Amino acid sequence: MFEKILIANRGEIALRIIRTCREMGIKTVAVYSTADRESLHVRFADEAVCIGPPPSNKSYLSIPNIIAAAEITNADAIHPGYGFLSENAEFSRICEEYNIKFIGPTPEMINKMGDKASAKATMDAAGVPTIPGSKGLLANIQQGIEIAKEIGYPIILKATAGGGGKGMRIVWNEQEFKKAWDDARREAGASFGNDGLYLEKFVEEPRHIEIQIVGDSSGKACHLSERDCSVQRRHQKLTEETPSPFMTKELRDKMGAAAIAGAEAIGYEGAGTIEFLVDKHRNFFFMEMNTRIQVEHPITEEVTKFDLIKEQIKVAAGVKISGKNYYPTMHAIECRINAEDPAKGFRPCPGKITNLHLPGGHGVRVDTHVYAGYEIPPNYDSMIAKLIVSGQTREETITRMKRALQEFVIEGIKTTIPFHIKLMDDPKFKEGDFTTAFMNDFDLSDIEEYIQM
Repeated sequence: MFEKILIANRGEIALRIIRTCREMGIKTVAVYSTADRESLHVRFADEAVCIGPPPSNKSYLSIPNIIAAAEITNADAIHPGYGFLSENAEFSRICEEYNIKFIGPTPEMINKMGDKASAKATMDAAGVPTIPGSKGLLANIQQGIEIAKEIGYPIILKATAGGGGKGMRIVWNEQEFKKAWDDARREAGASFGNDGLYLEKFVEEPRHIEIQIVGDSSGKACHLSERDCSVQRRHQKLTEETPSPFMTKELRDKMGAAAIAGAEAIGYEGAGTIEFLVDKHRNFFFMEMNTRIQVEHPITEEVTKFDLIKEQIKVAAGVKISGKNYYPTMHAIECRINAEDPAKGFRPCPGKITNLHLPGGHGVRVDTHVYAGYEIPPNYDSMIAKLIVSGQTREETITRMKRALQEFVIEGIKTTIPFHIKLMDDPKFKEGDFTTAFMNDFDLSDIEEYIQM
């Protein structure tokens, strides 16, 4: 087992990893930018190293600075968390070069699954259902138009190096194709330095359902059932739950088997997530693979009583998985608490937290790195906490979540807490009647009433 792990991340996920390491008797090293000097992950780690100024490219994305921090502290492994360098094949390769264990997949696995076009080809070969579309990148606009005619509109153009909805355009007919092509390429090039596009059939009324998997160094994988991530805004998840209210036992078995087949096809090592789109007829299609721990991993932990971070570390150290699959025994929902103003289009709202009260009680978990007096920097993602609530039934979990949200006090900044309270009251959400388009019609005109709760 590792003696010391450097956590190449910040905020709540860094603190989450530190807690598990402490339980496992592993020392930790926190890295931080000057903007995060007062963050809790810095305070609770055994050692802390400043790796640069606030901009991510000079700190949390600086591979030389992170490797230097690992070397001077004699860390024998690096946990990348999520975001930043967690799916960076070059970072994984350099860790190997410096004889530091990267707690995650190999560079080859990241490359194979990180590029969406090659990931789709890999899944096709493994027999995992994929969405009809182009075989790899489109050579030119004419090829795209011809494929769209073959599979039928609507279609969606996607950036091969994409993420967060960047470089994506839905095209409803041939007349719209050229503008969508130009816009998607321009945005992809600006966002990722790669304007390569591929094309897929646009799945109407889709659910976004992902399967959590874990694989070990022997090439064996297991799954821990699904998470429904359909409530999203601009392709950014707002809340997640497990089990999905749309799921059936037959569908869970099929999707779980497909996810394992995909993971074992590349000999995947570590925790990862196979993401699917599921249409209204419960046909499912591979969308992408995230070769890292997910933001929403706690809800899986709550319903399976399985520490995913601990399993990541054990697998990286060479421990074999049991091989059995895990199924939800309860219901759990996660609400992402962001420093954003829902009354103003979810505009980011950094600043100082003047007062903080965290909710508690049976079935309530809060993962956060903030405290009263903490200054939220404007340089990073706006998520400041995750509220995870579990219950015996979905109805009980929704009721408990609303109670916990009403207890959650954050003063000094605007947050998404009022939005989540309103969401828990929404009739369609309560019925489990939602798709990825749910937020398109969500009414925020009365959100001020929920702010005053």
